Amino acid sequence: MYKLPAIETVPSLPEADQELLLDHLFEPCATLKQLVIRGAIRQQCHDYNELIERVRAELLELLKSGDDTDPRINRIIGAHPRLGAQKVDSSHSQAEQKSLQARSAQEGLRLERLNKQYEETFPGLIYVVFVNGRSREVIMENMVERINRGDVKKERQEAFNAMCDIAKDRASKLE
Repeated sequence: MYKLPAIETVPSLPEADQELLLDHLFEPCATLKQLVIRGAIRQQCHDYNELIERVRAELLELLKSGDDTDPRINRIIGAHPRLGAQKVDSSHSQAEQKSLQARSAQEGLRLERLNKQYEETFPGLIYVVFVNGRSREVIMENMVERINRGDVKKERQEAFNAMCDIAKDRASKLE
């Protein structure tokens, strides 16, 4: 099992090791790595929470400074697997989504429809949420609320914040 390197070594790690670290904290994403390797990961941090907060700041700054058509935003968010997907490449995401597996075909179809509706409402985005032990029903209710809100800027912000919350949870398990 992968173990995070000592935080004080992160800025001086070879780039390949920094990228591997990011793959474990977040989902594998070349665009995220390009953004973070130039900035947050090169700064000395006291702990992984501080590093992840610096990544969060970079992501949120991308939303502020980039225009709405900046393709990096959707590529970073789209690196996450679809909620409830049958095939999930990331072992971390597999474990995190285990509680969301449908108990019935009807539940599976509802989640599939919600994913489709979400992606039609927010083209290029994937619904990202920090599951954190919440039930399928609670997550699907959140999904419906976010679809009904229809605010793509808030979705991007929520997705980036969820990614960082997920990364903090992963860091606590990988230290």
